[in-house]
Amino acid sequence: MGLSTRFTELLGVQHPIALAPMGGSAGGALAAAVSRGGGLGMLGSANGDPEWLARELPLIAEAAGKPWGIGFLTWQIDADAIERALEHRPRAVMLSFGDPSPFAERIRASGTVLIIQVTDLEEARQAVDLGADVIVAQGTESGGHGARQGRSTLPFVPVVVDLAAPVPVLAAGGIADGRGVAAALALGAAGALVGTRFQATTEALVDPSTAKAIVEGHGEDTERNRVLDIARGSRWPSKYTARTLGHRYLDLWRGREAELAADPRARQDYQQDVAQGEIPSLPMWAGEAVDLITDLPSAADLVATLAAQAEDALNRAGRL
Repeated sequence: MGLSTRFTELLGVQHPIALAPMGGSAGGALAAAVSRGGGLGMLGSANGDPEWLARELPLIAEAAGKPWGIGFLTWQIDADAIERALEHRPRAVMLSFGDPSPFAERIRASGTVLIIQVTDLEEARQAVDLGADVIVAQGTESGGHGARQGRSTLPFVPVVVDLAAPVPVLAAGGIADGRGVAAALALGAAGALVGTRFQATTEALVDPSTAKAIVEGHGEDTERNRVLDIARGSRWPSKYTARTLGHRYLDLWRGREAELAADPRARQDYQQDVAQGEIPSLPMWAGEAVDLITDLPSAADLVATLAAQAEDALNRAGRL
């Protein structure tokens, strides 16, 4: 039957589980599988690259008419990216990291559900003021990019739930099994946005070595840093660092970010190491809950598993 929440009712999905639109791994096959499984699959479109969308969007047809969405890095897009996305009639568009105000009105005017991810209370207040239909409260346990000076999921989510009410909130960060989904619901959230767990699935667009590293990794192996963004020449805003698994360039430059930024030779060395296969083309984004990931299932099956685990956990806690 599924757990019914304001999120499931608004999006027309069976389970209160959404795929984090992770750049580099949340392609059309993964998003379609999550949607088929009863969650909300979202493409990780990042900057809205037309060629990438042209390749991945046709795979959404595998979702068999189920609701799906597209996520963007707000600091990296322009209005044209939003227009290209809306042409494909997604059920939802998610904006993360940056000022969503230039795009919010256009998304809502199209009848598309506007999801805004926030990493602090200032961003949460802005999301409410902009009329977000769903707000994602991201804790610092999350893999990939997040607040450099943020709060962990447990204390952050209920504060955002109270601030945003009655807007439904999804919890994000450190959720990799159904117990995490149940905990999100117990905190007052209407569901969970799950990232790292879905990277370790058969449909994810990740190198096999990355999937293997996630399955074998531990929470203490992860580290939030700016080193890898600087080394690879990424223009990510400095207020957002990234949680990754260990990396040779982290060991070389940890605590020396300013020196790295001023050393073009070091950045050239990084690109050369990528070209030669010495290091992966992308950092291995992974959250603190990576210990809970021990296999590589289909994403559709994983959604059902997470939902069943969540119901069981809530039952055992006497909440159902």
